[in-house]
Amino acid sequence: MIRPLAFNYNVQTAVNNHYQNANDFNNNSNQINLRAQAEFDNFVLKLRSFGVEVIVFQDDDKFDTPDSVFPNNWISFHSNGDIALYPMFAENRRNERREDVVKYIEKNDYSIRNIIDYSSAEESNIFLEGTGSIVLDRLNRKAYCAISERSNEDLLIEFCEDFEYTPVIFNAFQTVKQARKLIYHTNVMMCIADNFVIICLDCIDDKKERNNVIEHLKEDGKEVVEISENQVNSFAGNMLQVLDRNNNYVLIMSESAYNVLTPTQKNIINKYAKIVFSSLNTIETYGGGSARCMMAEVFLPKAKQKL
Repeated sequence: MIRPLAFNYNVQTAVNNHYQNANDFNNNSNQINLRAQAEFDNFVLKLRSFGVEVIVFQDDDKFDTPDSVFPNNWISFHSNGDIALYPMFAENRRNERREDVVKYIEKNDYSIRNIIDYSSAEESNIFLEGTGSIVLDRLNRKAYCAISERSNEDLLIEFCEDFEYTPVIFNAFQTVKQARKLIYHTNVMMCIADNFVIICLDCIDDKKERNNVIEHLKEDGKEVVEISENQVNSFAGNMLQVLDRNNNYVLIMSESAYNVLTPTQKNIINKYAKIVFSSLNTIETYGGGSARCMMAEVFLPKAKQKL
């Protein structure tokens, strides 16, 4: 997780992230940054109190990185020892990629085999923004992706070939001013856990694509927790399953996401995981991302201990 230094409303991402809201940002940018930092700190404390191990890096002032709090878009870590670096749509987000993060992870007893860098695709205006664009079912080796300006189909297929995933490709939409617009990141409408999935099927307008997604999920034995578009607007799809120190399942979400879940939805989740939530209202409002976007989970194997 990256603690923000100068969090703010990013006009470069707002062109296709319809969850961002400028509100009174220009008049209160310093206060909004301080509120975002407080939300981040409280979130980290909450995760650690539930036994979730968190590695925190502080953003620096080398570049203008208003969205640094969302590291899952530029890096992902994999159990075979590989790391992927991704091409980013917004030019100021490309400065979020940090070599020191990789070096720190390696120095702290994680084994890195390869770094697969897709970022050169930016030169061709081709983008694939990490586990924002791709929702990974790591257990069943499937990569779900809603194609958009930030999620290129050809690059997704290349990723799947490199990391040995089966691509599950579809288009997902949201209603913006009575028009259907592509959803910029898959992970706002879909969260895959080991035993269940949270998904807004109403976002997949094409019936064949929707049925294909459902078939894949049922084939892998996932219990489907269906959410509405209104719940998506409160980031109820932007969740992440992790393990605590005792290897128990924890499902992490924001307070706004938790508050819009129905009792039935919560009961299904509670069968499989403990729910942990924290208030992220400022980060959600101005950044257009939520709890899942703030975490880049580390699946790298531990380095073998020297005798």
